[in-house]
Amino acid sequence: MTSKLRPILSLCSPQRVVAGAFFLPMLAYAFPPFQMSDLPFVIRFLFWFGVMGIAVTSTWMARRLIRETGTVLNLPVRDLAIALFVLLLFIPSLWVLAVVLFSIGGHSAPGIPRVIGYSALFTAGLILTSRAEPKGAPPSSPVPRLARRLPASFQGQIYRLSSRNHYVDVVTSEGTFAIRLRLSDAVGEMEPLRGHCAHRSHWIVDNAVTGTEKVADRIYLKLVNGDLIPVSRKYKPMLEDDGLI
Repeated sequence: MTSKLRPILSLCSPQRVVAGAFFLPMLAYAFPPFQMSDLPFVIRFLFWFGVMGIAVTSTWMARRLIRETGTVLNLPVRDLAIALFVLLLFIPSLWVLAVVLFSIGGHSAPGIPRVIGYSALFTAGLILTSRAEPKGAPPSSPVPRLARRLPASFQGQIYRLSSRNHYVDVVTSEGTFAIRLRLSDAVGEMEPLRGHCAHRSHWIVDNAVTGTEKVADRIYLKLVNGDLIPVSRKYKPMLEDDGLI
């Protein structure tokens, strides 16, 4: 259970936690939910705290769902799909949050149309801010030949390769792309990026490794996107020699 929550927890960087500690009280004071100014401050604070939690969780779930489908989507189409998933998750979650908190505060819950309006506004803000992040930090790593097999719009970083039947899943900062190729041939096209085989079905980029985790007496490599890659006995000595374990 803990390993499943780690990708969500990784979004809560110390900077974001500190910013939230100052920002949420000010937000609760200046902007009452659904313009109900007579709500107690505690209810306001809990509402905006819940909204932030819904935003982080729904965005993570939507991106993970898109990534795990293995579907190759152009960036505008992918952003639209993520926005729709986030909106579908946001509406019922926000409505339940409002019903519970407003009932505690002795108020009637807002109607569904108002909840949908708020959810659409929050979703638009989430997508716009998430799309702005990669533009400010262009990838500094060299581009491998394998990137030519990805969509022309791809400008992200490759984290790992995983074999799946006759395909290789290329897991990147912009999602997962499935290409029909042998894993050994795909690894050969990853030069000049340095990487290692951690398992017969997994090859990882060294720079994508952030640490290790031990789950049920088995060692996993943790990547920057939260993925946990199992380490087999065959490749463990090599990974230890090169300092990845």
